[in-house]
Amino acid sequence: MKIVRIDAYYVGFAPKPALGNASLFIRRRDFMLVAIRAADGTTGWGEVFASPYAAGAFLKNNLASIILGQPAHNIGRIWHDMVARLGYDRRGAAMMAVSAVDMALHDLVARLQGIGVAELLGGAMRQRIPAYASGPFLVEGPDPYEAYPTKVEALLRRGFRAIKPRAGVTPQADGVMVSRLRDVMGPEPALMVDINQGYTAAAAIDSARRMEAAGLLWIEEPVPPEDIPGYQAVARAAPCAIAGGEALASLAAFRDFLQAGAFAVLQPDLTVCGGFTGFRKITALAEAFGVPIMPHVFGTIVNFAAALQAAAVLPPRKGGGPFAYPFIEYDVTPNPLLALLGEPELGADGTVAVPDAPGIGISLSPERLSPWLSDHWHVALD
Repeated sequence: MKIVRIDAYYVGFAPKPALGNASLFIRRRDFMLVAIRAADGTTGWGEVFASPYAAGAFLKNNLASIILGQPAHNIGRIWHDMVARLGYDRRGAAMMAVSAVDMALHDLVARLQGIGVAELLGGAMRQRIPAYASGPFLVEGPDPYEAYPTKVEALLRRGFRAIKPRAGVTPQADGVMVSRLRDVMGPEPALMVDINQGYTAAAAIDSARRMEAAGLLWIEEPVPPEDIPGYQAVARAAPCAIAGGEALASLAAFRDFLQAGAFAVLQPDLTVCGGFTGFRKITALAEAFGVPIMPHVFGTIVNFAAALQAAAVLPPRKGGGPFAYPFIEYDVTPNPLLALLGEPELGADGTVAVPDAPGIGISLSPERLSPWLSDHWHVALD
């Protein structure tokens, strides 16, 4: 079945209040959703969450001509043809465009076969994925952590058994914050923190030691993503696992970090690392190093559904928390693009079901995007 049309939809919204982390306050969240249509009208969806406009320009001007007219099932060949066009940009927006196309092609081909992407990838090993709450976030004001205990109590009532707040105000404040949260949560639920690249290695080590008594499952992105020596120093000194990888794109980048012993938990994002094809390559690499892997996801329902499919085929690994890995990241901030088809349902056991419908398991139409649509373009086969 030939590919006959590519559509790009730019969608976004302004979160209220702004979402704060150790590096910045997020006042606008923009995405590009890519729809790839086959000759019979079947459509697959992909996503870019980090650099949508740059990725869209690369897709339209550099990749579309080598995608249109191709048999949709030639996913691997198309992936390599796209990567050959990347030039110097193998870790940035161009790779994000490749990622969105690869995600959409897997969705499309699985739909054409009437199966889920997990089955296309070899078969699901589980039907439900443990979810961790991604939040709460810092707020502007004298005490960015002030509302955390109340918000975490609410997340526990919703059924979450793993919670990852943002940290990185100061090492001292971090230690006080996680101590308060552990008192609220009790000993069983998993508590992780995300520093969002906000510290130097020395500050991250100080923070990790001050948070030790709370029994963190992991500390995520303690230093900037290209700082391999910094990651090494933190990993050697921290009393818990160090997680990261969402900002890495190329297989070589993941190789370098794994060889350095920087990560104890690996978190590639399907919209950054080359889609399902890239994720599977990184999974094999992680297995060779004995490091558990799980997809990072903080965007729309498209990447969330895709991440569930990717997580479903991963072997279980015991990481020390209340569940075996992999986990799925669940954005608990007000996000209308995650809730396009209704809020993803969290089970009483703290897990989310892997959709059993064809493709990535969701039925999305362009009309649903209209309240958040800022721009749209398409290219079609002549």
